[in-house]
Amino acid sequence: MTAAARVPWVVGVSGASGTPYAAAVLRGLLAAALPVDLVVSRAARLTLLDETGIAWHDDAESLRAFLAVRLDADAELDTATEFDAGQHAVLDDVRFWSAADLAAGPSSGSYQTRGMVVVPASTAAVAGIAIGLSKDLLQRAADVTLKERRPLVVVPREMPLTAATLRHLVSLAEAGAAVLPASPAFYSKPKNMQQLVDFVAGKILDALGVAHDLFTRWDGRLGSG
Repeated sequence: MTAAARVPWVVGVSGASGTPYAAAVLRGLLAAALPVDLVVSRAARLTLLDETGIAWHDDAESLRAFLAVRLDADAELDTATEFDAGQHAVLDDVRFWSAADLAAGPSSGSYQTRGMVVVPASTAAVAGIAIGLSKDLLQRAADVTLKERRPLVVVPREMPLTAATLRHLVSLAEAGAAVLPASPAFYSKPKNMQQLVDFVAGKILDALGVAHDLFTRWDGRLGSG
């Protein structure tokens, strides 16, 4: 893909707990051979270190380690299994942007993207995007996505939600964003935590219009899962 033809999805990872959701979404986008621009906030780096043991450095080595993180049946993080070797080549089409770089490509509406997903979305990120604060590249890229009328999916995970956060989420929905809480379903009879994570990631990819096989879809028959 030439630089001129490259039109990525922007993935913003904020500081809320739930980084395995981001890993699953990234795996889905890369499995679909879609280019990705990745923005990891300062707070998310602390969460990544706490939840996965990965010290994030905005590079392919950090991303490979992150993509390998999966939740096993005992809810343990397992980084021993590498990301599918056959898909390593697509990592070349991931562009890393520092959250502090407000001159980065995604900060401008003239920079072409397919849209953006913020996963997980902390309440601070939700508030900043809703009021157009643009305090870092993640918030600015989301604001640009809205103003350019491109798809924006926001995935809040925190609970309970304050009245202020609920108002911010309504504002985002009214502005055209899809608000997709990290709420897994159980009709597919998940066997482990990774399948719960993959259900949420699959719903996110559905909202982006990206094909995947992360969960068994409801077919209208009780007990058929």
